[in-house]
Amino acid sequence: MVKRGLFIGRFQPFHKGHLKVVKDLLDRVEELVIIVGSSQHSHTKDNPFTTGERITMIRLALDEEGINPSRYLIIPVPDVEMHSTWVSHVISYSPKFDVIFSNEPLTQRLFIEAGFKVESIPFYNREKLSATEIRRRILSNEDWEELVPKSVTKFIKQIDGVNRIIDLLKNDNPTLHSNKTN
Repeated sequence: MVKRGLFIGRFQPFHKGHLKVVKDLLDRVEELVIIVGSSQHSHTKDNPFTTGERITMIRLALDEEGINPSRYLIIPVPDVEMHSTWVSHVISYSPKFDVIFSNEPLTQRLFIEAGFKVESIPFYNREKLSATEIRRRILSNEDWEELVPKSVTKFIKQIDGVNRIIDLLKNDNPTLHSNKTN
């Protein structure tokens, strides 16, 4: 078994697809480093949640599944402006790792060029299980809760995340504002 793997995502929000990936990767590695990418962004259309909120969502979901916290680390990493420095930037935030798991072509290319072992990860019901789809459903007042772990649903409601997403996007589509829930 590989000692330590790296998994990068924005987790806006952390959903059941992310959870399935983490569980599968923990079957392949002793420890998983979960990188919360674009950690400097929050309160935007594509990045509505803060880094702290995303870390909390991940912890809550993994706790809900009974996953031992000693099996994973969650590390926020802000973006950098130059692709050529991004790998060294990630390395500077993370403990040493043996493999990176990613399907994102640029991430794969940059880590391969830096000499790392890169493995693809399976997508799980990607049409439905995507953070973009979850945010779209929230805006359209459709069922989004089925796509995220129960603990994440509860947390998003606790922080008024539904109304945050609606407010952030109301300028893009003013008719959506009428769907705001309390």
